[in-house]
Amino acid sequence: MNEHNDNFEILVIEDSRTIAMQLQIILERQGLQAVVTGNGLEALQLLQKRPFPIVITDWVMPQMDGCEFCKAIRGQTFDYYIYIILQTSKNSKDDIIAGLKAGADDYIIKPINPAELVARLNTARRIISLEQSLKRHNEEIMLLSITDLMTNVFNRGYLDKQLASALKYNFRYNHPLSIIMYDIDHFKDVNDQYGHQVGDMVLKRFADCLKQNLRQDADWVARYGGEEFVVVLPETTLTNALIVAERKRQRISEMIVESERGPIKVTGSFGAACVLPSKERKQVSMETIIAGADRCLYKAKAEGRNRGSGTLL
Repeated sequence: MNEHNDNFEILVIEDSRTIAMQLQIILERQGLQAVVTGNGLEALQLLQKRPFPIVITDWVMPQMDGCEFCKAIRGQTFDYYIYIILQTSKNSKDDIIAGLKAGADDYIIKPINPAELVARLNTARRIISLEQSLKRHNEEIMLLSITDLMTNVFNRGYLDKQLASALKYNFRYNHPLSIIMYDIDHFKDVNDQYGHQVGDMVLKRFADCLKQNLRQDADWVARYGGEEFVVVLPETTLTNALIVAERKRQRISEMIVESERGPIKVTGSFGAACVLPSKERKQVSMETIIAGADRCLYKAKAEGRNRGSGTLL
């Protein structure tokens, strides 16, 4: 078992104190910690409070037997996989099949052979390790699918889906929501004069500036396309959105991007749009709020750039 570095506890469900102690000794000799409980109902309560990726459960127990416990586990949703080893004195094929059908991953016949238990635990830990690795891989794929790889903010696909959901929430609960659309002023000139690699650096720094000082788990930034970005501000009025937008515009104007041909300074223009609660419970579509912000952005550019304006919808 030392080949593994897992640091989790193992939950043992056994109403016999003698067998529970025997299991605990075997596990501790392998450098593992065990938490022992006497019945399935108590075990379910423990699993709601803390993670136990491996559970060793007796078949015959008061209140809830091993098969019922397995079914109860498989009927719930956990954010990790629980590997269940069913220990039993029932060694008929029908009983073993019934246990596996109920949701057990493996079984061990009483009296417990320490070497056999260690071997089965090794198998359990390998499977758990593979499951965790697959979960991390899937999470990385999911993150890549919603991220703009150039700037490391959310991409247009994420914006389209999540902004639409945020607006539905806004309509349902009658809360304000604002967005700010930013555009890098004269970005084509940057690419023409310094090259696209430097232009990419400017995009990254611009996006980093937009991400700073946003409310965690509330506000977020997405690349709309080219040099345009959208900041989404749930629970935010137009007045507060304009304060946020102006602060970021100021920081962008102070930003310096170093290049082989010398330092580069850029500015940004913005347009803000806000959906406010109303007695009529007016619902605004994603296309409408984007168009409102875009009109304000165009107005800011027409008035000389490095500025912004906003509108209520």
